[in-house]
Amino acid sequence: MCCHGVSRREFCAVTAMGLAGGVLGLPSALAGAQAPAVEPWDPDKPMVVTGRPLRVQPILIHARFGRREKTSWRSWSRITDDQAAAEEMERIRGELKALAAKADFPLELLEPARVTSPDEGAKVQEGDFDVVLLYAATDGGGLFKAAVAKAPDRDTIVFLRHKSGPTYYFYECFGRRMAAERTPEAAAKNSAAHHGGVTLDDAVVDDYDEVLWRLRALYGLKNFIGRRIVALGGAQGKWDGNAVQVARDKYRLDIVEVTYAELAGRLKTALADATLIAQAETWTDRYLAVPNTRLETQREYVRNAFVLYAIFKDWLRQHQAAAFTINQCMGTVIPMSNTTACMALSWLNDEGYLAFCESDFVIIPCGILLHYVSGRPVFLHNSTFPHKATVTCAHCTSPRRMDGHRYEPARILTHYESDFGAAPKVEMPVGQVVSFIDPEYSTGRWVGIKGVVRDNPFFAICRSQQDVEILGDWKRLLREARDSHWMMAYGDWLREIDYAAWKIGVRWENVSQEA
Repeated sequence: MCCHGVSRREFCAVTAMGLAGGVLGLPSALAGAQAPAVEPWDPDKPMVVTGRPLRVQPILIHARFGRREKTSWRSWSRITDDQAAAEEMERIRGELKALAAKADFPLELLEPARVTSPDEGAKVQEGDFDVVLLYAATDGGGLFKAAVAKAPDRDTIVFLRHKSGPTYYFYECFGRRMAAERTPEAAAKNSAAHHGGVTLDDAVVDDYDEVLWRLRALYGLKNFIGRRIVALGGAQGKWDGNAVQVARDKYRLDIVEVTYAELAGRLKTALADATLIAQAETWTDRYLAVPNTRLETQREYVRNAFVLYAIFKDWLRQHQAAAFTINQCMGTVIPMSNTTACMALSWLNDEGYLAFCESDFVIIPCGILLHYVSGRPVFLHNSTFPHKATVTCAHCTSPRRMDGHRYEPARILTHYESDFGAAPKVEMPVGQVVSFIDPEYSTGRWVGIKGVVRDNPFFAICRSQQDVEILGDWKRLLREARDSHWMMAYGDWLREIDYAAWKIGVRWENVSQEA
């Protein structure tokens, strides 16, 4: 039995492999005589899901006990023989089926294994999976140690029964002698290659919702580490020259750099292609027909942005990547394309890919993890000086499909600093809960923040802008670094980011932590 958790219309049956094939080529050439493999832009299609499924191996551990007269002969729990274990395995299968139905991210639950000896535990460890979901019923002869994930970059979630079925022995005995505490000293030893083993925070009693959010966090972590990203104009770190190397070393990001000379060649071909320009005109008509879309700049800037979109999308296909970033986006690209890159990045994010301006590898790692944890587009933006629990978030590249489904209202204006091209002013719902990650440059310390959108003002700053009420100890933010970027997502994902970040040695501080 395998349980597959899917949603969003079965995720459109689209994964990262869709970038390598199965798309419709336009009858033109962006590079030499090769036609671009770019599918038609379609705002009605559900978001693609580019993450690989999280493979989970459920394991039930139990010892066998035989009755002996006038002495203690069995452990806590009714699961002391093969018949009781068989009944428990059926219970687990049913619960896993329900868990898979609730998952809204790619999740593959493998056939549960039963382990009654260290040798059986070692055999299971030979399988291909990312996480052990350990049903710790009874022990004997080191079953617990045999069944926890042995590969250092695998993780274990320990499920303990109190009232959800036969009470487990480990509900009584699980603690410090089997699991570590999440201390700063322990976190400093963790990395992308070594997640630090089982901790007290990996244990769940009865509650599958608690299991699910941990699996979501681990799914995000799996698809963050080693992610390939195309960087037009090269990679940089805002105010931190170490950021690119840290992204490569600490998070194993695979940064593929492409040059503006390559873009110039592709643009020359594309802008001379009448068929492609006609297609871009059609896409422009369709985009401007999306409800609550108001054009307040020249139409040709939007059309030209669709040409950029086609080129960026073709690079993703060519390099089998799901993420893209652009350097020098406020200067070099404008005279080359006769528009700005803002709309192209917004469209890619709305489709389910990752697309960031400024090529800032201080913030991009946070954005990749937050995207895969939330399953939604993320918004890279500047932040302002906090006051009265308020901060303003602003940038010119906001996605519109921030909840993963609907398009928020947007005015299509010029890019603010250049007063040229096209950029969306996205109106986020007042009252919308949002999560932020604010990295302390590339030091490996991330600050988590929860807030509520209170206004969509129209200041003389980047076009998409929100006044957000910071929940929690907002004054702590006064001491944080300014003139860098934050990353935003709809919803509250701080718990999941905390869980994932610890496993790779990121120091996490949550200013919105509830007592």
